[in-house]
Amino acid sequence: MASKVPEVTVYFWIIKVLTTGMGETASDFLAHVLGPVPAVGLGGVALVAALAVQLAVRRYVAWIYWTAIVMVSVFGTMAADVLHVGLGVPYSLSTPFFMAALAAVFALWYRSERTLSIHSVHTRRRETFYWAAVLATFALGTAAGDLTATIGLGYLGSAVLYAAAIAVPAAAHRWGRLDAVAAFWTAYVITRPLGASVADWMAVGHARGGLDLGLGPVTLSWTVAILGFVGYLAVSRKDIPHDAMP
Repeated sequence: MASKVPEVTVYFWIIKVLTTGMGETASDFLAHVLGPVPAVGLGGVALVAALAVQLAVRRYVAWIYWTAIVMVSVFGTMAADVLHVGLGVPYSLSTPFFMAALAAVFALWYRSERTLSIHSVHTRRRETFYWAAVLATFALGTAAGDLTATIGLGYLGSAVLYAAAIAVPAAAHRWGRLDAVAAFWTAYVITRPLGASVADWMAVGHARGGLDLGLGPVTLSWTVAILGFVGYLAVSRKDIPHDAMP
């Protein structure tokens, strides 16, 4: 099986951050419009459908892959919100819970395959581990972003914090001894609270320190941006893995 994930370029990180923010506000918007239970049900069905299509194809296809990421983002946000809003679990507990869940996925993945590199996703089992890790990172990032926002930093302060934090693995890899796989997954986790914090800051009201643009408009604008970048990659093929070239 050819590689099922894109090459990690600047476009990858831009779209990744956009999907995190869009997933955050889309989840809140759907819960507000449809109600929490129907929203979670719809999100779960859409996630299963998107992953089924992604698992069915034999190589990386930009719009299929990023549709799956968007649905993971939306449902990952819902999963974290269900624990907090529905079950009353504080973010101070859900954050370490999702951190432990992600660590367990990584441990099982490495024990089975002896690698966590996304460039090795050439089998169905490795792809399953990959998507389990992605889902855990989104849930963890959602809980972590809301945790820092509610302990005094606010959404803008959280965005600044995570923008600074994401530079750490990049610097540690470039000038230190952090290997590429560890640097990638560390940055991947941080992109979630970074994008979510920025989107929340744009959407929430002035009383909560935001720009009060609204959940719907922010979701729509970030979706348009995602479509633009993914459309460009689908045409230019700049992110096609070398082993997926025809």
